[in-house]
Amino acid sequence: MDRYLKEFTAITRELLDSQQVRSMGLWRHHGPVTCLDHSLFVAYWTYRAARFLRLDIRAATRGALLHDLYLYDPRDKSAHPGNQCLDHPRAAARNAAGLTDLSQKEQNIILSHMWPLGGALPRSTEAWLVDLVDTICAGLEILRIYHPARLRERLGVQ
Repeated sequence: MDRYLKEFTAITRELLDSQQVRSMGLWRHHGPVTCLDHSLFVAYWTYRAARFLRLDIRAATRGALLHDLYLYDPRDKSAHPGNQCLDHPRAAARNAAGLTDLSQKEQNIILSHMWPLGGALPRSTEAWLVDLVDTICAGLEILRIYHPARLRERLGVQ
């Protein structure tokens, strides 16, 4: 395992060991990509960018990993009150706060990751970064350019 994956794993191990985060692997998010694979993809590339930019690596990485912790089947309209695209950041923030202590920065990262479509305004460089990386990763997944399950396998996450 390279040094970046080791550091990424050290930052996210507590979260990756939780049943809630692992359960994201039960739901499809973008076509064949699970919510867990997508969140790992976003978190890893956020980590790499935040490291390069000398930002708050821990908050950016944790917020990115938890940004889609909504924990329901998005196709089940009875599982969420309205438009999935607009509603899931609030559900993810509630679930993340129940899982671990979140800094204000991490909470804003989760709530604002769908800006400008919905949710809060990003209030830190880290929140803007997660919003951007999430958009790029989702595009790569939707266009079937990259399937992030390879990253999960490299990390040894089941």
